[in-house]
Amino acid sequence: MARVVKSGLIQMSLGISEGEGTIHEIMEDMFQKHIPYIEKAGEAGVQVLCLQEIFNTPYFCPGQDRNWYASAEPVPGPTTERLSVYAKKYNMVIIVPIYEKEQSGFLYNTAAVLDADGTYLGKYRKTHIPQTSGFWEKFFFKPGNLGYPVFETRYGKIGVYICYDRHFPEGARILGLNGAEIVYNPSATVAGLSQYLWKIEQPAHAVANGYFMGCINRVGVEKPWNLGKFYGSSYFVNPRGEIIAQASEDNDELLIAEFDLGMIDEVRSVWQFYRDRRPEAYGRMVDL
Repeated sequence: MARVVKSGLIQMSLGISEGEGTIHEIMEDMFQKHIPYIEKAGEAGVQVLCLQEIFNTPYFCPGQDRNWYASAEPVPGPTTERLSVYAKKYNMVIIVPIYEKEQSGFLYNTAAVLDADGTYLGKYRKTHIPQTSGFWEKFFFKPGNLGYPVFETRYGKIGVYICYDRHFPEGARILGLNGAEIVYNPSATVAGLSQYLWKIEQPAHAVANGYFMGCINRVGVEKPWNLGKFYGSSYFVNPRGEIIAQASEDNDELLIAEFDLGMIDEVRSVWQFYRDRRPEAYGRMVDL
């Protein structure tokens, strides 16, 4: 039986740079810049929409300016409440990556999931936190502590993995074991060291685990950090590892694709990776 889902990804450049406005003004401008794209997605009948990593701020991690702690907020909180209006208006599930403040000194790189009626379903906190090559994230984020939840939405079972997480196959496998049919990976990644992995790792996760993935990357160069060019190239990949839709490298863009979740059963009936797993033989992975 066909279970066709229409999904969207939004990749976006920064509107106002640091120094051109206050942190609040930069965040509000970025929020407002997303609204026409969110509305376009809703009007196009998108059922599941995912935004990019910490969507309403710059990627401020190349610096170590504690002033950006002020951009963190509760989840659920003001931003999820504002976006829940659009989720309900368009009957659209929205994944909202945001800088979360649980309490003073407890800050996380988080993605909230809103169901199609605007209901807050829960959140995923980024598990793997890099501290290398300009990605000084440990200064800003605690490691996630909520495991790998899968959210039962109106249109399917959704998991989230965030940016650097994609370099670790263990969590990707757990999301599949937990029942994910679509895994979204909102990211902020620049040309250079890991760019060649962008089109390798996530198709590999999709194949190894027999699910769809939506992979999002922002675009442009963000001042004053000038870490490099965020190269966009957001894409959808199916359980066979085939990229079925891809955005540009340079432009603000809403990427939309339709796909049939029925393919998951078809692919897993051929490639019985879950049947043939040997978890009793993998203890060494967690012993080290």
